[in-house]
Amino acid sequence: MTKLGEREISPEGIVYFPRGLIGMENKREFALLSVKDERSPFLLLQCVTDPGLGLLVADPYAFMDEYDVRLEKLERKTLKIENVKQLAILVTVSIPQNKPENTTLNLQGPIVINTQARIGLQVPQTDAGYPTHYNPIQK
Repeated sequence: MTKLGEREISPEGIVYFPRGLIGMENKREFALLSVKDERSPFLLLQCVTDPGLGLLVADPYAFMDEYDVRLEKLERKTLKIENVKQLAILVTVSIPQNKPENTTLNLQGPIVINTQARIGLQVPQTDAGYPTHYNPIQK
């Protein structure tokens, strides 16, 4: 059971986060689920071990052209990156109840996933000058 109702999650669809996510360090296994259809930039990052825990995430490049995530050597090693094409970059999304026009993306805490190895890390970008509440509608 997920926030979107019953979903079948295959073992191949599970992404392992060795450090967990910020504020959820003890949650390590997540699945990415479509929210609406394949064309939507929004996904649900659903915790496999805690069905009540899911984060709305999005592809930041669907909303902005320029976004550069910096990875340190240890992070690249942890993610087992061999090629940049293996990477998916996601950001968490906040949509205030009854105020979708105030939707924000957290550009300071991107989630980087090696889609082949199915390993993920949340990689804070505190020195990059990105906001934690970027409103793609009111740019």
